Amino acid sequence: MKSTRTNCLNKKPWLDLRHDWQLWLLLLPALIYIIIFCYGPMYGLQLAFRDYDFSKGLTGGTWVGLKYFKQYFTSPMFWPTVKNTFVIAFFSLLCGFPVPIILALVINSIRNKNWRRAVQTSVYMPYFISTVVLVAMLQIMLSPSTGILDHFFKATGIFSSQSNFLGDVSAFVPVYVLSGIWQSAGWNSIIFIAALAAVDGQLYDAAKVDGANRWQQVWYVELPALLPTIIILLIMNMGGILSVGFEKTFLMQNSLNKAVSEVISTYVFNVGVKSSQFSFGSAVGLFNTLVNFIFLMAVNKISKHTADISLL
Repeated sequence: MKSTRTNCLNKKPWLDLRHDWQLWLLLLPALIYIIIFCYGPMYGLQLAFRDYDFSKGLTGGTWVGLKYFKQYFTSPMFWPTVKNTFVIAFFSLLCGFPVPIILALVINSIRNKNWRRAVQTSVYMPYFISTVVLVAMLQIMLSPSTGILDHFFKATGIFSSQSNFLGDVSAFVPVYVLSGIWQSAGWNSIIFIAALAAVDGQLYDAAKVDGANRWQQVWYVELPALLPTIIILLIMNMGGILSVGFEKTFLMQNSLNKAVSEVISTYVFNVGVKSSQFSFGSAVGLFNTLVNFIFLMAVNKISKHTADISLL
């Protein structure tokens, strides 16, 4: 036994590569993609510390250190952009994260296979709608003049006749969050459904023998089985707490709701790209990434100490 363990510990990695070369070959396209499109652009991060000059390229500008970071921290748009980004991300996580879990529990409780497939297909379909089409649908349905949902809400007295869902600053975050839940909840539930499929059927039988009803089976059998998956996905979502989607926010943004819709990503585009302040935009984007990284590591560490579950 000791010699076998020693041989396993002394086994060289290149021998594993030679033995499992087919698996590594399948993995190669993904590795190439990550290296080129994820790690390759990191070379341009130095732009945040230089005065960018078109004629000198990325590395030819004068080194200015933290100049553009200080410029952003002292600008009047710093707190509004950080606040708007955090509010949208927080409510998206708070409201959107539990819905796929609940949806997976509901789908898992459906015993009729045909009905289950129909429900799964119907909740998956919105995910394949592009962001542009989704925002166009929102504009059609919530338009103050011709919107079907707008007329319905006002006719039932839920909202006043003066409400403008597309322009009211108080309506932007609810519309953004609810439309995001509708679009992605079904797709995000797939991983939880897969985790529930791995639950041992004997646990359900034992719970029934003990007199557990359906709610008790969910609480004592299914939720504990989902807990590791929930924690890992929560850690990963916390790593993108300030990464509010640019496309949807930018498309929903207008002059009436800009006070709450101007997030870090749209600010980078408006200032860094449209105004050609590339170094300043790079600094703001790097700040956003660093904050996400800090959140990721903090939540990962807390999870490791409290639940002994972590990414690392």
